[in-house]
Amino acid sequence: MTESKPQNRRLGYARVSTYGQTLDAQLEQLKAEGCAKIYREKASGAKADRRELLRMLDTLTHGDVVTVTRIDRLARSTFDLFAIVKRIVDAGGQFKSLAEPWADTATSTGRLMIAVLGGLADVERDLIRTRTAEGRSRAKAQGKHMGRPPSLTPQQQAEARQRRAEGATLKELAQSYNVGRATISRLNA
Repeated sequence: MTESKPQNRRLGYARVSTYGQTLDAQLEQLKAEGCAKIYREKASGAKADRRELLRMLDTLTHGDVVTVTRIDRLARSTFDLFAIVKRIVDAGGQFKSLAEPWADTATSTGRLMIAVLGGLADVERDLIRTRTAEGRSRAKAQGKHMGRPPSLTPQQQAEARQRRAEGATLKELAQSYNVGRATISRLNA
């Protein structure tokens, strides 16, 4: 006889940003909501690698209900919120926020709002991409170098090219300038 996982588990997720804050109020609300298992975390919501959140998402099964006290306990941006809720729904679970009744994927209104969030996340991603590209263009137009600074000064580059033309090996040059061989080989490109 195989043992099956219980269906419709109520899972809670509680998070505070700093160690000076307490989880007590969230834990109380989640227990009152009937959450048998509560994943607790003291980490910034901006961190993508929140261990307890990832552990909870990895254990989700069909019918599980993930509950938070407020949406900002789960995610810091529309894009992150949509990605996390999509992962819950894709696993066959439901999402519910106690402070935001519209954020309940068990209701048609909640599913509509999550779909709208998906659209907003796309817009947010496009705006970020556009602003980044505009900033990069402005910096280039002002003559600013993009990316990491060069490992070698222009004088060192010219010297290395000359030494390479005179027969020095990539390995010798890389060692003398304390850089990788690839840095020297790109000088001739």
